[in-house]
Amino acid sequence: MLVRVSTTAEETRWFSSGPQAPGRARRLLSGLLAGVPGSGPYVDTGLLLISELVTNAVEHAPVPGRLLMVRVQLRDGALRIEVHDPSGVRPLPRTAGPDAESGRGLLLVRSLAAGWGCCPRAGGAGKIVWCTVVPPAGGGA
Repeated sequence: MLVRVSTTAEETRWFSSGPQAPGRARRLLSGLLAGVPGSGPYVDTGLLLISELVTNAVEHAPVPGRLLMVRVQLRDGALRIEVHDPSGVRPLPRTAGPDAESGRGLLLVRSLAAGWGCCPRAGGAGKIVWCTVVPPAGGGA
């Protein structure tokens, strides 16, 4: 049975663009979802995707001294994850070699998210990479 979460919850945080950012973003999302009854179906996929988007920003959009903004929002039955970074370069999924240790993050996002994309930041330099997560039709995560 699919349980539709009707609660609206949102958190926004700024993080240093460094190796600690993905873990901090996961904790942000965990904290948000822990406070929303019925949000269990979003947890596993949401944590994986926020980690991939933030890691991608840290690795491919590093600007010394600049911060990443992470916004997570649960509304109308969908979890939206946004990562704002200072680079204007749009991310593109790529095919990683069979022995490559990286290069699959956006492929995971594209496969697991209900939708994803990239757009310029309004009123500032950089971009927003976002994805949405909806529970599977069976209600499990």
